Amino acid sequence: MNPPLTLDGLLAEATGFAAAYSQVAFPELYGVDNGKTVGTHLEQTFIRQLLATYGFPPGNAAKGIDLPHLDVDFKTTSLKQPQSSCPFRSARQKVYGLGYSLLVFVYRKADDPVAKTARLTVAHAVFVERTYTADYQTTTGLLKLPANHANKDDLPAFFAERMLPLDEIGASDLADEVLRTPPLVGYLTISNALQWRLQYSRVIEQAGTVPGLRRFV
Repeated sequence: MNPPLTLDGLLAEATGFAAAYSQVAFPELYGVDNGKTVGTHLEQTFIRQLLATYGFPPGNAAKGIDLPHLDVDFKTTSLKQPQSSCPFRSARQKVYGLGYSLLVFVYRKADDPVAKTARLTVAHAVFVERTYTADYQTTTGLLKLPANHANKDDLPAFFAERMLPLDEIGASDLADEVLRTPPLVGYLTISNALQWRLQYSRVIEQAGTVPGLRRFV
């Protein structure tokens, strides 16, 4: 029986996987420009590697993340435009984070027209702890408000400026929570859409210099 997958084991495997995966040529990805297809290929290859060494429960559709027992989700994105989507749960996620950590693989794809293969070089692999997965502009803006003597009446206006999808009651409840428990600075850029749109440029830039943002590649 394989040992259970721990967070330390996951991050150790991610380091070796990124280096090994970058050296393989994949004919099945030649000419493929669909980011979802490419990302699924990388993630499924990584999961097969993990299953060969560790035991762990499968991804949970209800939670919508890849490793629910560790509260970690995988995100794979192109270096050309490092972003992806994730399920929307509540506006509170912009302030206090997604509720789970992210393991982000950022790849650079190159096709070989002679061999008709593709190579995906993992340019960055970054782990973002759950407490740092909120929106950067929202959290830094909220943390500046006390210096301007802001009170509860000012917070719903701030939420509206940041386009948080909240009704009047939701804005009041979130304002109370922010006053009781100020958020930590998040390092994602989270844009409103049918799902959240996550952008990772700041994560890539800051990884290794900020607690909670660990760089492997």
